[in-house]
Amino acid sequence: MTKKRKRSFHDISRKSNIAISIFFGIFSLMCVVPFITVIMSSITDEAVLRINGYSLFPEKFNFAAYRYIIEAGSQIIRSFGVSVFVTIVGTIFSVTITAFYAYALSRKSFRYKKFFNYMAVFTMLFGGGLVPTYLIVARVLGLSDSILALILPIGLNAFYIIVMRTFFKTGVPESIVEAAQIDGAGELKTFFRIVLPISLPSIASIALFTTLGYWNDWFSALLYIDAADLTPIQYLLMKIERQMQFLIQNARDMGISSEEVSKLPSETLRMAIVVISTLPIACAYPFFQKYFVTGLTVGSVKG
Repeated sequence: MTKKRKRSFHDISRKSNIAISIFFGIFSLMCVVPFITVIMSSITDEAVLRINGYSLFPEKFNFAAYRYIIEAGSQIIRSFGVSVFVTIVGTIFSVTITAFYAYALSRKSFRYKKFFNYMAVFTMLFGGGLVPTYLIVARVLGLSDSILALILPIGLNAFYIIVMRTFFKTGVPESIVEAAQIDGAGELKTFFRIVLPISLPSIASIALFTTLGYWNDWFSALLYIDAADLTPIQYLLMKIERQMQFLIQNARDMGISSEEVSKLPSETLRMAIVVISTLPIACAYPFFQKYFVTGLTVGSVKG
C-alpha cells in the first residue's frame, strides 16, 4: 500500500490554479482593452464618437485624424527621425555613464565613493530649478537649437545609478572580480569582460526606462529648440493638437461655420496622437523583454 504524499502548504490545487489563471486573464484584458479602445477611437468618425462615445466597435470609420497629422508632410518624418536618433544615442549615452558611475560606487577600493554617492543622492532630494537649468544649458553651454540639448539634460538619473549600484553589489560576486584581477585584468577589462555580461538584466531594465524617458520627452524641445528640423515627434504632435484647439476655439472669429467645426477631428486627433506616441515603444519592448523579466526576477530573489 502506497503512502499518500503529504500536501505542502505551497502546493496549488487545480481549482486554485484555474481561479488564479482566470483572475490574471481578466487583469490582462483590463490592461489591453483601453489601448485597443484608443486605437479604434482614433479611426472613428468624429460625429459618431461625440454621439456614441468610445467603443471597441465603431459604427463608422474615418481616418481624418491621421490625415490631419500626415498633412504636416516631411516635417513629421523629420521629427520622427529626430526622436529615433535622440532615443538611440541618448539611451546608449545614459546607460554607459550610469553603468560607469554605479560600478565605481560599488567598488570597495574606490576612495571617494562616499562623496560621489552623496552627490548622487543629493540631486534626488534637491534640484537646481528650471531657470538655473535653462541658463546653464542655453547660455553657459550654448546648446540652444542643438541636438545635444535633447540628450544631455536628462542623460543622468540618480535613481538609476542607485539601482545599478545595488545590482553590482549583490548580483556580481566579489570573488569573480578578485579572480579576474589576480589573473592580471585591469578595471576596464574586468568591467567589460566580467561585470557587464553578468549585469545584462539590470542594464536592459535601465535601458528600457531610459528609452521611455527620451522618447516621451517634449519639455526639452519646448525649452531649447526653435529650429523646425530639430523638433522631436512628441513636441510636434503637441503643437498639432494646440493648432486644432486654436481652430476650434477661434472658429467664429475666423468665419468657420459650426457644422465645419464639428467635422474637425478634435477627440480622434488626441487618440491618434496617443497611438503614434505609444506604438514604437510597444514594438521595441519585445527586444527588452527577455532581459527585463530576468532583471525583475533577480531583483526579487536578491530582495
